[in-house]
Amino acid sequence: MSDGVADEAIQSPTTQITGDVEARSKVIVVDDEAGIRRGCQRVLTAAGLEVLTAESAEQALAVVERDPDIEVALVDLRMPGMGGMELLSELSRRAPDVVRVVITAYATIESAIEATRRGAFDFLAKPFTPEDLIRLTNKALEQARLIREHKRLQAERERRLLELATEQSRLRSVVNSMADGVLVCNSEGALVLHNPAALRVMPHLQPEATLHSVEEVVASEELRQTIREASETHTRLSREIQLPPDLGGQWVLADVAPVVDEASGAFLGTVTVLRDITELRRVEQVKAQFVNMVAHELRAPLAAIDGYLSVLVEGLVTSPEKAREMMVRSRQRLKALLDLVSDLLDVARMEAGTVRREIALQRVEEVVAEVLELMQPTAQAASVQLHNALPAGLPGVEADREELIRLFGNLVSNAVKYNRPGGSVTVTGTADGPYVRVDITDTGLGISEEGIRNLFTEFYREKRRETSQITGTGLGLSIVKRIVDFYHGRLDVQSKLDEGSTFSVWLPCVFEPGEATPEASPAS
Repeated sequence: MSDGVADEAIQSPTTQITGDVEARSKVIVVDDEAGIRRGCQRVLTAAGLEVLTAESAEQALAVVERDPDIEVALVDLRMPGMGGMELLSELSRRAPDVVRVVITAYATIESAIEATRRGAFDFLAKPFTPEDLIRLTNKALEQARLIREHKRLQAERERRLLELATEQSRLRSVVNSMADGVLVCNSEGALVLHNPAALRVMPHLQPEATLHSVEEVVASEELRQTIREASETHTRLSREIQLPPDLGGQWVLADVAPVVDEASGAFLGTVTVLRDITELRRVEQVKAQFVNMVAHELRAPLAAIDGYLSVLVEGLVTSPEKAREMMVRSRQRLKALLDLVSDLLDVARMEAGTVRREIALQRVEEVVAEVLELMQPTAQAASVQLHNALPAGLPGVEADREELIRLFGNLVSNAVKYNRPGGSVTVTGTADGPYVRVDITDTGLGISEEGIRNLFTEFYREKRRETSQITGTGLGLSIVKRIVDFYHGRLDVQSKLDEGSTFSVWLPCVFEPGEATPEASPAS
């Protein structure tokens, strides 16, 4: 027998009860007594609720699982089959957001404790008035609303945290992928964020969780001073800084910007961006060298030509032989200027990638023979003997003929120019594995170790007493290097001061059908 009361025990109120409960909220009444179910349904429906009923715990569970919008369950404790206590436990497990209220005629301290332990929100003792039912349902619905709001806020918080974590991860990914170094410091000068590119100025930074002061980890005193000054003056600073030799000696552009809160104006810290400008500085240095070279290489011959022409125009030279000698010297100076312009144009075309090439199978021995023939007058004027010791039948090379002439022409020209009167230049060659190797050996002045390291740099010329009277642009060997690199070859120099030099060139060769591929020598 259930602990019921008659339907007539729950009377409709004499006045309409509205406004205390949330409109169209769903409530389920679980009681085996039909009168209780009808009475509760009538009162709560009149109050603006949507009311569902169930005569057993099993039926109530089925209804709750089908309808997730149910917010409050009014549960009788004593029912046939599954009792109210078991239903409270099942609702706690299956529908924890449903607020559970016990309605019973047998309310005791023990049952109240047990029901609370199983998730009951409150009790309502039978018999009860409509006002009691409305009041308790209001409390339960308010609790349900708080639960929903709590879950919404928790979900919103988790979403915000996820968005924040995603943004932080995205920001860190962007910062870490930057080629420029980034240092972020707080208002106290502690390093709070950096990327891998910044480690070159912080070689002693340890991967610890504790914050480090910039003074402790940044190795460059000038960079530390710049960050300190930006922090103290709250102004943006940009300086070119050379790193210490133990950090590589590179030049960096340090751009230090203060971070200020827009609302309060409070100083928050600094952001430092480090950009490697070593290459830019090198280009500036090359430009400066170019200007100095042009000023020297152009001014001296032009001044000499102007002097010769002035003497001739003013009629100060009466001897035809002397006048002819001056004109010959003027032509020589003009030829040096034309060679300079030609070299500059070659370098500019190679850097711009606008060189026009006609790639075809070339015989190296034929190209070298042509070069030596062209250089013969220059060699005779310098009292230098040219020897062609290239064997016949070397494998062919696929290249542009004019570029090969320029390559070997520059090497032979240098060998003659830096030779001694009575010296010699010998060209030898061999098939060396997949390459044709050509050696240009001279008996000249030789090159120092420092000179060999810088030999193929634009405008570089070794300054020694023996070479002070030798004219040149310092571009010929850099052009040779560019040509060899284009054809995926190799270039090597062996030299001793006052004994001579050997320039070796390896160019990939093409073997014709029937030719055997020679074994590569250890030197290759």
